Amino acid sequence: MSDVLNQSDIDSLLSALDDGDLVEETDRPSIFSRRRKRDLDLIEIKPYDFKRPERVSKDQMQALQQLHENFARNFGAALSGFLRMIVEVHIANCEQMTYGEFIAGLPNPTSFNLINVDQLDGQLCLELSPLIIYPIIDRLLGGNNRDLFIPQRPLTMIEQRLIGQVIVRAMNALTEAWDGVRELTFTAGDSESNPHLVQIVPPNEVVVVVTFELKMANRAGAVNLCIPFKVIEPIMGDLNAQQWFSSGKATDSEALAQRLAQNLSRATLTVTGVLAETSMTVRDLLALSRGDLITTEKPASQPAVLMVEDEKKFVCHLGQIDGSRALRVVKPYTFEDRV
Repeated sequence: MSDVLNQSDIDSLLSALDDGDLVEETDRPSIFSRRRKRDLDLIEIKPYDFKRPERVSKDQMQALQQLHENFARNFGAALSGFLRMIVEVHIANCEQMTYGEFIAGLPNPTSFNLINVDQLDGQLCLELSPLIIYPIIDRLLGGNNRDLFIPQRPLTMIEQRLIGQVIVRAMNALTEAWDGVRELTFTAGDSESNPHLVQIVPPNEVVVVVTFELKMANRAGAVNLCIPFKVIEPIMGDLNAQQWFSSGKATDSEALAQRLAQNLSRATLTVTGVLAETSMTVRDLLALSRGDLITTEKPASQPAVLMVEDEKKFVCHLGQIDGSRALRVVKPYTFEDRV
């Protein structure tokens, strides 16, 4: 059959189009894969924006969220002790976006703090909303936050010094939270009131933004932690959720036990040997002088008690070794022992 239409075929098509007898054939779109042709009704299609590629997988985002839940808990506990009031910190949102979108959503002025990581190339940033900055400052200066006015101005030098104490505690909590993934040291860097003047990565660079909600008494505000992808890219393999959680259950308890044993081995304890006990009047106590002897009803052959931090722990016998008085441990102390 020829692919070229003659004049009669063209006339027939035009007449059928005018009469309405021509039906347009539409092929239903389909998707082809390794399993041949697949039905659209059985496939979930999601839009994908090539301008904003999702460079962090869902497992890694879940691991990051779980990691920073630990940070929120530790940070809230540190602030509660520092401000001497109950402070609640929890994750409100965790998503990836471009750095330009993150900066565009921040207020101006605000507290925009850079974070240095010694083991990684690049910087992170921590933004504290003015809605929670000034209540913290008011609390540190003895206020009650009842009739507090939130000024629209940059922080003064004194206010920056006060907020610096909060940033230091955030860095300690962040270092402790990341310790389960990689040993990293987070330190506070420069601070800026206008976030648009700080560009740690290009505007189209993908960043992970973890938003925290901080509550204290009748005040609340947001704290945003911005993590550029290229900064944590070298350790993204450690953020695999399945590997992190599975290995964490097996090794966290063992590592914690080793760390506790190592720290406890260096702890000092007060050990006391109680040979005998007696009672006397205050008059006799005041009359004691050097060289006086205190007699008891307990024979020297009876066992003594070895006390650790004022707690009875062992039953001992009094003796001598290398010219010095000594106690030989016989058995652990029990409540049935009458010594």
